[in-house]
Amino acid sequence: MSVERGKPKIDAAAGFASPFGAAIEGIDRATLNMVRDALAQKRLRLAYQPVVTAADPSKTAFYEGLIRILDPSHRVIPAKDFMGVVEDTEMGRQIDVIALQAGLRALAAHPNLRLSLNMSARSIGYPAWGQTLRAGLAARGDIGTRLIFEISESSAMMVPEIVIAFMDEFQREGIAVALDNFGSGQMAIRYFREFFFDIVKIDRQFIRSVDTHPENQTLVAALISMSKHFGMFTVAEAVETPEEAAALQAMGIDCFQGFLFGAPTMKPIFT
Repeated sequence: MSVERGKPKIDAAAGFASPFGAAIEGIDRATLNMVRDALAQKRLRLAYQPVVTAADPSKTAFYEGLIRILDPSHRVIPAKDFMGVVEDTEMGRQIDVIALQAGLRALAAHPNLRLSLNMSARSIGYPAWGQTLRAGLAARGDIGTRLIFEISESSAMMVPEIVIAFMDEFQREGIAVALDNFGSGQMAIRYFREFFFDIVKIDRQFIRSVDTHPENQTLVAALISMSKHFGMFTVAEAVETPEEAAALQAMGIDCFQGFLFGAPTMKPIFT
């Protein structure tokens, strides 16, 4: 029985549609409709999560802006519940534009704020996204030096040459680029060298229980070592316990992000 998303869910042996496949398709349709309605009614917001320095976790290095949808009852829907369905669609590009617009407004309103925003490599050639970025940079000269774009490993590897050209152009404007979810994909070492990211965010699957899992310790130590060799700043994602933080600090991680240091909020107090 096939349950591959995006293709007919047919049980070849029985000759009828799989109930499980039909359920997945129904969920996808409902998600698309929810996102479409939210876009039409402008029910999208950024939530902000602090990324703190490992040397002194009381100090915030920057914030990550995370896109959220509000359903009709104003319940907050996190990106993980809808981005997988819409990422390859026009709505995915529209969401990236809205996130960028909100982030640029926050940077303009708070001169001491440094902010990272998630983006898909697909948005690089999307006219509205590029126009929004250039207009924001032109409106205020210091915004580029306070803006970070996060591109996931899987997204970057879809069109590596385009991402490299994008980085080359906008790093000259002071914009930093972070490799998100490092270790979760299949990035070739030569591309890791050629991209020359400013920041590397180590995927949560390696951070979880890093204080007690020797395999995770070995992998995280290797990822930190390789990142530092190329002059890249390192961030541990999804740090949730003091023990994980202590182990990562001993390994030489630069920054922490996770619920231990602050949950995403749509009402941040920027300092």
